[in-house]
Amino acid sequence: MTHPYRLHYAPDNASLIVRLALEEMRLPYEAVLVDRRVAAQRSARYLALNPHGRIPVLETPDGAIFETGAILLWLADRHRTEACAMMPPCDHPDRTHALKWLFFLSNTLHAELRMLFYPALYVGDDPAHQAALRARLQGSLTTHLARLDTAAAAGHAWLNGAAPSILDYYLATCLRWIALYPVDLAGWRDRTATPHLEALCARIETRAATAICARAEGLGPHPFTQPAYPTPPEGSAL
Repeated sequence: MTHPYRLHYAPDNASLIVRLALEEMRLPYEAVLVDRRVAAQRSARYLALNPHGRIPVLETPDGAIFETGAILLWLADRHRTEACAMMPPCDHPDRTHALKWLFFLSNTLHAELRMLFYPALYVGDDPAHQAALRARLQGSLTTHLARLDTAAAAGHAWLNGAAPSILDYYLATCLRWIALYPVDLAGWRDRTATPHLEALCARIETRAATAICARAEGLGPHPFTQPAYPTPPEGSAL
């Protein structure tokens, strides 16, 4: 690798969250397209990096890492500086609370979004079963976001604080997806019900990292406050 990190990405996929973190930390990396139009994530070459066939993968000098939350936590711990600390250190009391909400994003919110976007993987091809699953998920996601809005209002440094954290970027990207996908349900969520999450999106949108990633993946000028479908220079989001 010409850079210490190689990010295997597709536009507006979970790799976006990792890319945002890499840019915020000002870490050099190489971005390698995983072309979903030809199912490159299921190629033998990609499966050798991630046997689950999901995006992203980050290649590092220590080997390849998959799972978005794991990559973010590894990067935040490995590259902590006084000027850029995107996760509380292991010996700080805030670490306890930041970890539980990070894994809530990864294991609950993000996991349920995958079910919302790809219901056939969970209940098969019957449209009635898919509609029932999506309706149930809309209810649970609304509850999750209300709880996250309360957490974002609490004044924590690691969520909607003065400096961006890996949780901020993870959550802002999930909120972007909820506004856009699946296409036939776009706009179902009442964004005015979570003002603190909207404030988080507005703050993250001002970061240089966001502008860099938005240009690289064709996300438009307001990727978090006014999400638009991507027009990437290469690859496909779906």
